[in-house]
Amino acid sequence: MTITEDDKLSSTQVRERQSALAGRLKSLRLQRGWTQGQAGEASGVSVSALSKIENGLVSPTYDVLLRLAHGLGVDIAELFVPAQAHMGAGRRSIERAGQGELHDTPLYRHQLLCSQLAHKSMMPFRSVIKAFSLAPDEGWSRHDGEEFVYVLAGAVELHTEYYQPVTLSAGDCFYIDSRMRHRVVNAGAHESEVLWLSTTPVEA
Repeated sequence: MTITEDDKLSSTQVRERQSALAGRLKSLRLQRGWTQGQAGEASGVSVSALSKIENGLVSPTYDVLLRLAHGLGVDIAELFVPAQAHMGAGRRSIERAGQGELHDTPLYRHQLLCSQLAHKSMMPFRSVIKAFSLAPDEGWSRHDGEEFVYVLAGAVELHTEYYQPVTLSAGDCFYIDSRMRHRVVNAGAHESEVLWLSTTPVEA
């Protein structure tokens, strides 16, 4: 699988995606009759950060999305699309090629897969690793759950707080405890692509 021109977002498309997330987040907050202060207190996100997200000025990281979902009492997928009704004991979601909710951040471009189905035990992403270098204190993530990443194209470098950095190429993979600080950096000549599975913390 390779990264195509269709996968690359223009600045206009990025703003549109941020606006869609902003509108959904604000709608969920207002449904509860909450102020930004109340939503921020429930989720552990500062009012200034929440205001910027709701105004489409910044793209929240996955960690922040998890905190917002937990604070609002919804599945993380519901921050992007309304939850699909449960269908008894059987649930199914199919994602066609080129579809999926896109979430762009300075470090990664995530395509949420099968996001129409809420309350999943894991969140699957197809992600482009954009950052080629980071400052020592930049880009770290830490949250409950576990993660599995399979490199589809290019090469990435995995950084964790307890281990030396390791480079992985197409066909390589890693599995980590997400409570350990971690980040992924592009180690190839071009943008690298991975399949990213993150288990949903019980609290969310």
